[in-house]
Amino acid sequence: MINKQNLWFITLFSLIMVLSIYYLTMSDDTLSTLNVSSDKGEATDVVISEENDTLVALRVADEEQLLARMEELENILLSDVATLQEKNDAYEELQTLNKTEGEKDAIVKLIKDEYKLDSVVKIENNNITITIASTTHDALLANNIIRSVQSLYDKDMYITVKFS
Repeated sequence: MINKQNLWFITLFSLIMVLSIYYLTMSDDTLSTLNVSSDKGEATDVVISEENDTLVALRVADEEQLLARMEELENILLSDVATLQEKNDAYEELQTLNKTEGEKDAIVKLIKDEYKLDSVVKIENNNITITIASTTHDALLANNIIRSVQSLYDKDMYITVKFS
């Protein structure tokens, strides 16, 4: 049986792990760069790169959904009225969510490294939906991305590539 101290440790560790992976896989293009000159009289230039609004909206919606589900599962784990089976199921689902987040980050990193494209990945069971930040709709590129992502898995996955 899981006691509260172990549950809090697992919960906080999982949250830290997800956030760490997110920030480690964040590209330099999405971060702001600050150019400061050595002269005190000169103005400071701040350059902020623009990222596709659609991708940002998809990421935010996905993060909110994930955090809401994780909070629900944590409430079940900490509940006094939940049965042992419900707590075990919630714990297993929490582990699955963490594993899925790791897979998403690996796919985003793969696409960024191989194809130099920003993307958002959504995984549901055997379905993987990849949204690419590109104005050109290239069937060959989509096929290559599908093949690269499928190589990460042993079983067949249903992979969809969308361009925005």
